[in-house]
Amino acid sequence: MDTSPSALLRLFVPKIPFIAKAALWHSLWLSPTSSKWDLRTELIVTIIRSLLDSPEPTPLLKQQRWSLKDPGIRGKMWISKVTLAKPQEEDIRDILVEAIDSMKEGKGRYTIPPIVPVEAEWTGYRGNVRHDRPRLDLSEVQHYEKLMSEVTSPVTILYFHGGAHYLMDPCSHRVPTSRLAHLTGGRCLSLRYRLSPQNPFPCALLDAFQAYLSLMYPPPGSVHEPVDASNIVFAGDSAGGNLAFALLQLVLEINRSLTRKSLMFHGRSVDFPLPLPAGVAGTSPWLDLARCMPSITSNAQYDYLPPPLSNEKISRFPHDEIWPTDPARGDLYCDLTMLCHPLVSPLAGKDWTGSCPMWLGYGEEMLVDEGKSVAALAAKQGVTVLWEQFEAMPHCFSMIFEQLEAGKKCFKNWADFCAKVASNADGVEVVDLKTKGTWFAAKTCKETDVNVRSLAVCTQDEVAQKMRCTTEARMQGLEGEGKVMPKL
Repeated sequence: MDTSPSALLRLFVPKIPFIAKAALWHSLWLSPTSSKWDLRTELIVTIIRSLLDSPEPTPLLKQQRWSLKDPGIRGKMWISKVTLAKPQEEDIRDILVEAIDSMKEGKGRYTIPPIVPVEAEWTGYRGNVRHDRPRLDLSEVQHYEKLMSEVTSPVTILYFHGGAHYLMDPCSHRVPTSRLAHLTGGRCLSLRYRLSPQNPFPCALLDAFQAYLSLMYPPPGSVHEPVDASNIVFAGDSAGGNLAFALLQLVLEINRSLTRKSLMFHGRSVDFPLPLPAGVAGTSPWLDLARCMPSITSNAQYDYLPPPLSNEKISRFPHDEIWPTDPARGDLYCDLTMLCHPLVSPLAGKDWTGSCPMWLGYGEEMLVDEGKSVAALAAKQGVTVLWEQFEAMPHCFSMIFEQLEAGKKCFKNWADFCAKVASNADGVEVVDLKTKGTWFAAKTCKETDVNVRSLAVCTQDEVAQKMRCTTEARMQGLEGEGKVMPKL
């Protein structure tokens, strides 16, 4: 996507009549969302929807490069860029492969990835400066020291950015991660995991697993001290939420099923069971890569994500240097045979027993039904689950509509959860969380309690059947890889 002034002008001018129509319909109360949204929200969703559902989508590599442009570092954030060293041992990869195979049903195909150094950004809040204050000319170590000088709690958020697994970067998410750091008094380690389609599953999950171990057992040359698992929260938005829940499911599987007693990591023996994080927190986490649940269609009016498509041309991405892959894979993130794997689609996970507390925040969006199923199952299995859903709000609204009461409340509740579960001092639990579900009404945010255990709109057997049917349709070419995916 070309972001030059002339290109943006060419992009927006044809959309002016469309935007004007949306404004008129809203003002005349003819829009189905007129009673739920203000005019500003209506226009922003209309514009985003038109950008993400282009009838002539840009090739993937151009989209990806555009999303990786660094906006720079300024204002109320400390950023320290680091590289988590690659371990000499191959245990983390071997254990990941064992876990994938132990959870696999049928003959799912994937390529065993290499272990690589993983880049990340330590992110903290920088107080008492203007929003346009430039970054100081310091070394990365000095930036980390400055960051730590303003940290007031032990909360450490291992953050995974969204972007459908093929877009975005820690640099695109500095504002929300610095905001999380501010509200929790802690810090974020925002991971630059490998993107698809160049690096398919399980590359990103291996990077996430390596980062978690690196927090607890710092590699040589790390700027940080060891972080206790009780102070770590897995968090992310959209596809990053997928990684957060998949990483949790991976740790649970390692502890319950693998016969190994330990792994080697940078010359250190790490005993099993692996410690669990303090919690997992996802805003609009994408938990079903098969894209099969009813809300994909029923909630499209409240979302900006592209609705399910029957048009063959615009349900697929144009060919370029990175797509389609050779051999053909059928999905940007993984082989189609892996869509129903719990480490690809956590919706397929059957066992969350023993998990750390979970927080899931959604709008009335296309992905919400998959979140409902995961939350309900986990709660039934004894996991503490905090569920929050905001009426008529779209995907990741808390990061887009900061001016709305719903956006403010959702983001604050997200940060509050992280602070509550991870602010333990000397192993003493600060707060006793209980499973709770809340529905927030549009505009007023009036709260209504909901039963988390009864959230699911389908039984587990029905979910499994829907995932299989959708995967089979993809394999037969009846649905393209671009279904509900952003197409810039």
